[in-house]
Amino acid sequence: MFNNSISISVSDEDSDELAGRMRPRVRRKRKKLGFRGKNDFAKRFLRKLLRWWPVLLFLPAAGLLLFEASRIGRKPSPAVDAGLASQKKPGPPVEKRLQGNLNRLDPTTRIVGGVRERCLKLLPPEELEHLDIPLDKELTSPVMKVVYISDNDKPYVEGNVTNSEHHMEGTRFNLFTGYQTLEEREKSFKVSKTALLHCGFYSENGGFKISDEDKSYLQTCKIALSTCAFGGGDDLYQPIGMSESSLRKVCYVAFWDEVTLAAQEAEGHKIGENQFIGKWRIVIVRNLPFSDQRLNGKIPKMLSHRLFPHARYSIWVDSKSQFRRDPLGVLDALLWRSNSVIAISEHGARSSVYDEAKAIVKKHKATPEEVEVQLTQYRRDGLPEDKRFNGKKALAEASVIVREHTPLTNMLMCLWFNEVVRFTSRDQLSFPYVLWRLKVLKDINMFPVCTRKDLVNSMGHIRKAKPLTS
Repeated sequence: MFNNSISISVSDEDSDELAGRMRPRVRRKRKKLGFRGKNDFAKRFLRKLLRWWPVLLFLPAAGLLLFEASRIGRKPSPAVDAGLASQKKPGPPVEKRLQGNLNRLDPTTRIVGGVRERCLKLLPPEELEHLDIPLDKELTSPVMKVVYISDNDKPYVEGNVTNSEHHMEGTRFNLFTGYQTLEEREKSFKVSKTALLHCGFYSENGGFKISDEDKSYLQTCKIALSTCAFGGGDDLYQPIGMSESSLRKVCYVAFWDEVTLAAQEAEGHKIGENQFIGKWRIVIVRNLPFSDQRLNGKIPKMLSHRLFPHARYSIWVDSKSQFRRDPLGVLDALLWRSNSVIAISEHGARSSVYDEAKAIVKKHKATPEEVEVQLTQYRRDGLPEDKRFNGKKALAEASVIVREHTPLTNMLMCLWFNEVVRFTSRDQLSFPYVLWRLKVLKDINMFPVCTRKDLVNSMGHIRKAKPLTS
């Protein structure tokens, strides 16, 4: 009570001295009140923050979703719904993303010397329509003829090795491939005017059966673009970007087995009466020779010269990709202008066979034991660990192969095929080895990854291929 009476009794009758004493106390009191006011504001702000922090966190995320939705021309709510659905069901969005690559024709570019240029330099459309095809140029090669070991060569093949020895070697040689011994393998790399080689189709009983009608069609092809899907693993992607000239002059052939045929028919993809689906002539292969579908796929990939016996040029594209360029233009860009007889995509990630072997084992694409058998043989043969051969990257990706069917390139592909049969079906391991052994082949175009990306729309494997039962 005493203090309160003092605080309210100050008046005009008070002395100047008393007023002088009181003023500083009032100023100090105002300072304290001001501090308490700021403190109260901080407390109120903290209470509001604790109450509304979930909303504050949500606002940036909602803004980002609205921005993304506006970019793709969708309303915000469906975009949010689609995002939530993708968390629950991850499968369909991945497939939609892959399908988003379908039918794209935009060029792939890169910067060279500070200037952006196209990776694959094709001729203008009007020039492609009148492009001359050098089908009858003079052949000069250290190999002039390749003779394939077949069932007519039984004395040469049989009796050299028993079936039990085949199993001991751990190879997959059979009546389709012929039974190549290690001694025959070594001889096969010797270059001479006439090369005698195992190269598949050893026996009529070996498998890979094609109807007589399809065989007759394949024999008419002078230039072939081919792919295959065995085991129902991939869909069929129509080639795009062709000139009218290529549509007239190029055979477009897709090799299917009966499993793929059934899978595609179940999805409504029926073969027409003319044996075509779109631009692809469908060739059904029966009695595949290997239980490993990846190895069956090496037959049309590597042995196109055997399937198209009168073709001068061929282009191979893996079934996981859509070919999107003019075939004649590709031959011109990758072979004719560079005076090459084969063009193949270099590997994007690695350069060494030995580094690739480690990656294959790490990714469980082959067993450590079978990879080690292959590397042991390659070390014994003296394969260096060089990352470049003849000034070019040693390791190939090989999903796109463009080549002229010369005796030398045919020999190369036969040797390569025999290696994937003897060792692993991971053909990246064996291609540098065969190229190293076949030292006379210099006219090879190892084109960069960006060129491959310009050649195809990569779709990825849609389903896992079904293996054949032994």
